Amino acid sequence: MMKFRRLGRTGKRHLRTKRYGAAAVEFAIVAPLFFMLVFGCIEFGRALMVQQILTNASRVGARQAITLNATEAAVISTASTYAANTSVSGVSVTVTPSPAAAAAGDLVSVTVAVPFSNVSWIPAPWFMGGTTLDATSVMRKEGFE
Repeated sequence: MMKFRRLGRTGKRHLRTKRYGAAAVEFAIVAPLFFMLVFGCIEFGRALMVQQILTNASRVGARQAITLNATEAAVISTASTYAANTSVSGVSVTVTPSPAAAAAGDLVSVTVAVPFSNVSWIPAPWFMGGTTLDATSVMRKEGFE
């Protein structure tokens, strides 16, 4: 038959006091790594979201650029407005060639770019701080010639 030893109150209290600082030390070691992982996931998720917005803005700009009587100013305004309406401001839009000079059937390219430091939610982005996010859409000019 097995005998169980009972610890008195002093035994339990002694064990708790002895292990009390272990949780604080473990937290001090693990917390910085955990928070870096969480902030890295937030930054990467924001980069993916902004990249998708830039892709859509370039597509909207390209659809504007291939229409008849389209101007470069209208394309830049359309793409910039789309990006600004989806919380991405400060984009640069490049249209090649100018929609007014393009003949029917020519390829028109619209590129939308923004530095990641302009759209990061963290004040000093360390993960992708020096990166420029960009997207390009290419479509054929409409018309009969």
